Amino acid sequence: MKLAAPPTLGSRFVAALPGDAEKENRSRQVSNALYTPVLPEAVSDPRLLMLSPTLSAELGLDEAFCQSDSFARLMSGNELFPGVVPFATRYGGHQFGHWAGQLGDGRAINLGELVARDGRFMNLQLKGAGPTPYSRGADGRAVLRSSAREFLCSEAMHFLGVPTTRALSLVLTGDQVVRDMFYDGNPQKEPGAIVCRVAPSFTRFGHFQLCAYWGELDLLRLLIHQCIRDDFPHLGAPTIDSGKDLSRDLMLRWFEEICQSTARMIVHWMCLGFVHGVMNTDNMSVLGLTIDYGPYGWLDHFDPEWTPNTTDAQTRRYRYAEQPDIALWNLYQLANALLPVLEDVPSVEKILQAFPLFYENEWFNRMGEKLGLEDRSGDEGRALIRDLVGLLTLRETDMTLFFRALADLPLMGDVGQDIAVLQHTFYGSEPVEGEHLEQLSGWLQRYEARVKQEAQSPAQRHERMNRVNPWFILRNYLVQEALDRVQEVGDFSGLHALHAVLQSPYAEHKDFPGFHRKRPDWARHRAGASMLSCSS
Repeated sequence: MKLAAPPTLGSRFVAALPGDAEKENRSRQVSNALYTPVLPEAVSDPRLLMLSPTLSAELGLDEAFCQSDSFARLMSGNELFPGVVPFATRYGGHQFGHWAGQLGDGRAINLGELVARDGRFMNLQLKGAGPTPYSRGADGRAVLRSSAREFLCSEAMHFLGVPTTRALSLVLTGDQVVRDMFYDGNPQKEPGAIVCRVAPSFTRFGHFQLCAYWGELDLLRLLIHQCIRDDFPHLGAPTIDSGKDLSRDLMLRWFEEICQSTARMIVHWMCLGFVHGVMNTDNMSVLGLTIDYGPYGWLDHFDPEWTPNTTDAQTRRYRYAEQPDIALWNLYQLANALLPVLEDVPSVEKILQAFPLFYENEWFNRMGEKLGLEDRSGDEGRALIRDLVGLLTLRETDMTLFFRALADLPLMGDVGQDIAVLQHTFYGSEPVEGEHLEQLSGWLQRYEARVKQEAQSPAQRHERMNRVNPWFILRNYLVQEALDRVQEVGDFSGLHALHAVLQSPYAEHKDFPGFHRKRPDWARHRAGASMLSCSS
């Protein structure tokens, strides 16, 4: 059978913006440019390990082509798509609250964009394909454990309904990569791998920040114009070559949309118990997409102070409860970068000051959905939600299992029966007692009264709650178990099983009961099963 030819790729980013005049691929500072042309570095034996069938179909890629050796070579950078001029982009950012200067795509190489079946432009980017001028002396490679986590979590978030970058493929390189996972002076060789990430745009807050920092205002103005024209076409920006400048009103509407999409993304994270782990400004997408899956994690037991990032273990800047405030702090940094062009401090401040209330309303609405409430606007429902958050901290409670179990409550006036349904969601075998029993009983009585007030049938409530409370989340320990089997016996079946289940996270998978359980004790403090480092 004849394989479909690979599509031709282009790049509106490259076409509209100035590139680096120097072509040598060496670590250096780059000025007055937004990207540097750079070729991926060949690997010895590219082999496709995982593919997103839904994404490949959305991109219009032929199924047989995606299983071919040619596709593996393209997804490793050993071959190039027609029309491709690979490039790495230049940006800066605040890391852990401190200005870090130039950062850029240190191990990501952009291939360009194609037009998907729905008409959207989608950019393809190889992560781990070799060094770029922004690698800061590193090798630009990635190892299997981090690449598998990124592939799986990108797709898991998509199927959960969270705004995110996607992952098209995971390719083994056949090469070994040296990494010091624990930063303890004991580097080890690990199998290398490359993820192909896909998004409408990979433009970050940090792209604008670095232009502003260096006073490159013409470049900043051009980047704003390109971003609005290409990534926010519904705003109706004039073409760049029209000679018409962007109006201040249009730019303000653009900034407000960035703030609101960022807020919605964080609401999704918080309501599912996801912790990004490294919310630096260079890891924030202007499209409000979750990007850069490094030391991420999911709340096993509900702990507002938890962070999955070992680098952040002391200050916990990026802990679960802090994510909304960090998002706003990051938006302030973006605003400071844009003000030399926007030149309207009062309007920008007004947009930023509206963020907390916008976020709060979105969060209450989403949490009300998780409780199965039809009316989510009143003070009574909001009080019920607030009190539940406090209740979940009284005893170690598995957040995912708890919300899923709420749909199964009889709510027939017998609080003891309801608590029995919830018992498996609490860590430890001891019965519910003391303050926890008192507060949980009181909350369940209020919840039952509210549900009966809305006159929902048990079947209606069960169905609507299970649409928004997942049966499956990609817990770190599950991925670690699968990676252990790869390392010990070369068995990749665990990774494939996770990939299969994550594509329908709200359905009950009776063939995989082990994917719907509390974190085992062995995983509580084990590296990779709970917290992760930034090393890859």
